[in-house]
Amino acid sequence: MIEILETGPFNTVQDLGRPGYRDIGVSASGAMDPLAVRIGNSLVGNDEGAAALEIQTFPFRLQFTDRTVFAVTGTDGNPVLDGIELPAWCAFTAEAGQILELRQPPKLARAYLCVAGGLDVPSVMGSRSTSLRGGFGGYAGRPLEKGDQIIAGAASTNIPLPASGLAVVEPSIALQDVFPSSPDGTLLIRALPAGEHGLFADDGKAFWDQTWRISSRSDRTGYRLSGDAIVPTETVEMRSHGVVPGVIQVPPGGEPIVQMSDANTAGGYPKIAGVIECDLWRLGQARIGSRVQFVRSSHAEARAVEKAVERYIADLRQTIPMVKRALKAMA
Repeated sequence: MIEILETGPFNTVQDLGRPGYRDIGVSASGAMDPLAVRIGNSLVGNDEGAAALEIQTFPFRLQFTDRTVFAVTGTDGNPVLDGIELPAWCAFTAEAGQILELRQPPKLARAYLCVAGGLDVPSVMGSRSTSLRGGFGGYAGRPLEKGDQIIAGAASTNIPLPASGLAVVEPSIALQDVFPSSPDGTLLIRALPAGEHGLFADDGKAFWDQTWRISSRSDRTGYRLSGDAIVPTETVEMRSHGVVPGVIQVPPGGEPIVQMSDANTAGGYPKIAGVIECDLWRLGQARIGSRVQFVRSSHAEARAVEKAVERYIADLRQTIPMVKRALKAMA
């Protein structure tokens, strides 16, 4: 079990989401950085979709009431266990009574805590993710509060981890040849033209060429982008249509909205583009005020990136148990 000692707004229990219910108005929810959850769960021996904590407001502190194997991923900062800094992207064993603190990451937006056995909260519509707007899932359908106690699922805590932990090469390094980067720090996010792209002049030049900023009005539902307004060349009356995470809509004010993990299930604004799925985690780690430029991609490139990420995950899920077996044999 873990007990929350200090937390802030919007820290929640999330997994990989609840797809399949958008037709009845239920958003998928799930982690803003699903890759971090998959890797963290792999490190502690869980199914990759086990429930974890998504922390986006800091500082955050909890106490382990039992001996627990845990991993902190997603962050570019260092978790602190009983006052000792530890590396992220690494599995450790915490003893009963130890306190874990997560501080504001230097650059990224979110950290994820995975524990062996996963977090034992009720499954609703096939997922343990918190739906904040719906008020269900996760821990009582709400953000975490001081004093909350969450049971970890049944799992062996006899994994013979070394005191230095068991680490993986984080995706931003292991996959640096797959994800584009900019020398000035602008986040380059690949996207495909969407349904109403043709309504914007010069093949959407004003959208693709400029650098946008993530507005303070952004949240898990959508990232609002600040920049020079873009407008369609003609006014078209549109009916509401289904939307999913990654869809970029342009409201009448001309500043785009990127649908994120708690994306609306339908909307009537013109869709200019859609972020490729494997770049969504990178956008989910972008903080308010970050600069973003969209790079026009292709279905072939999106598929190639997806294959590279899956090879990376498959390698982790094969290698980590091998290392643990070797450590057990040496113990």
